[in-house]
Formats: sequence, structure tokens, C-alpha cells
Amino acid sequence: MGRLRRRCGAGTPRARRGSPVNFVQAIGSAHVNTPWGRALRGGIVGFSPSTASANVTGATAAGGGVVQRRVLRDGVYDEILEMLLAGRVASGESLSIDGLARQLGVSPTPVREALGQLEHTGLVTRAALKGYRVSPPLTSSRMAELMEARAVVEVAAVRRAVPVSAAVITELETVSTQHRRAAQRVLKMMTRHPSRLQWETLRTYYAVDWEFHLVLLRHSHNPYLLDMAQTLAPHVHRLRQLMNRGAIDVELAVVEHAAILDAVRSGDPEAAAASMETHLVAVRSRALADG
Repeated sequence: MGRLRRRCGAGTPRARRGSPVNFVQAIGSAHVNTPWGRALRGGIVGFSPSTASANVTGATAAGGGVVQRRVLRDGVYDEILEMLLAGRVASGESLSIDGLARQLGVSPTPVREALGQLEHTGLVTRAALKGYRVSPPLTSSRMAELMEARAVVEVAAVRRAVPVSAAVITELETVSTQHRRAAQRVLKMMTRHPSRLQWETLRTYYAVDWEFHLVLLRHSHNPYLLDMAQTLAPHVHRLRQLMNRGAIDVELAVVEHAAILDAVRSGDPEAAAASMETHLVAVRSRALADG
């Protein structure tokens, strides 16, 4: 079944070509409820990670057809997103729905739906009677505006979240450890294959990096700040699209996250907010340098 079947991995059912139901069974546990799937679809798909596995398992129950279509669409979304972020399709290149459907071994419908979602990220554009194309890279001014908006939301969230409970500190420490280990894997990958970045390694890193921010957003005592951050999150893909082709900043990000964690531990809201602002300003500077 092409790339989608191969990405299901060992131990998942192999789907027959052209059979969306079998594909759903194959990717149900492999894609839908992963940190990557949760983090990178933030705010757009209307995805419910807490019930995804149960829904897929019970897809033959009432409403199962809707769940199957959503799982299929989300898997296709991840695959096309990977193509875009990994630079396998050039800026301005046309994205044929039928061509992508053949390449991925699915019907045109989930491809059309996935491209519609990706349009919200700015990674693709759609013109009447012309279809979808890969968007040009963000300009420096647009990158700066995106990071400014992210800083407004996240700095406010941290200021409201701190002081946090011991349980939240533990959660942040756990995610920080995962982030540091993921960064080490990225650095090892870069040492071994500097000209060939492995997407699986990068996407795991991006997922845990974003999870660190989400922990603080979820405890900001303001659900609107979380909603705004999740709305902005897909647009951050466009920064990653550029940064993947420049310097990978994982070492610096790990140090900056550690500084945020130390400030949160102190219980000082202003210190924590300042650490988050310093981190996001640094990310903005690195993105602009790569762009």
C-alpha cells in the first residue's frame, strides 16, 4: 500500500492496496495516538487523543465509519506533512490530489481533506481551478510576526501558571528528560548522516519539545490561552520547514528549557515568564538566521 503501509511498522496488520478499512486497522495504534500525531495536529483536526484507540477498536460500532474516515485522513495528513517539512516537494510545486492518492495507496477523498487542513497551516495554498501548491517560505517579517504572537500567548500563560504544584513540576521534569534524550538522538543522527536527516528522529524531537510548552499552557488557568497556542501551533511548521534546512538548534533549546524549568521551580511568575520570553526570542533569532 505504498508509504502508508510501510509506515505502519512491524506488528501491525498489512493492508491490501486500495482498502481504506484495512489501512485504518493498520495505522490505528501506529499513527493516531502518538505524541507526534497529537502535537502536530493541535487545534485543527478536532482530534481527541484520549479516546482515539478506543474509537478505532470500536470502529464497527455506531458511528464507526466517521472514526475510520478520521483515522485515514489523519494518517494521510501526517504523510503529506512529512513530505513538506522534509523538503521532498519544492516551493511552488503543484500537489495533485489524484497523484498523491496513487502514491499513498488511498482514495482521493482523504488526500483532499488532508490538503484542506494543511491549507490552514500555510504550508499549501489553493487557487480556484488550479488546485493546491506548496507555499513559498515565510518571509522574515511574517516569521517575526508569528513568533511575536506565540510569545504574547506563552509568556502570559507561564505567568499565570506559576507557581505550580509538585505534580506539575514532576510532569515538566519528565518531559524535559524526554526532550534531552530526543535531542541527543538528533545530534547523533547529524553526526552520522549530516546530509540525510531522518524524519522519524526529528518528529519525535518536535513532539516532546512542544509537549513541554503544552504542560505550562494546560496549567495556565485560562483555556483561551491554550486554544490560541494550539491555533498557532500548525503555523510553526513553516518555521520548521526552514530550520530543517539550516542549523538544528536542539542543544540550545535543551538549555533554554532547563532555564525555564529552574525558574518555574523557583515559584516566581516573573522569572518564569522572563525565561520563556528569552527562549522564544532566541528561537525567533535562529529562525530568522536560517531563513
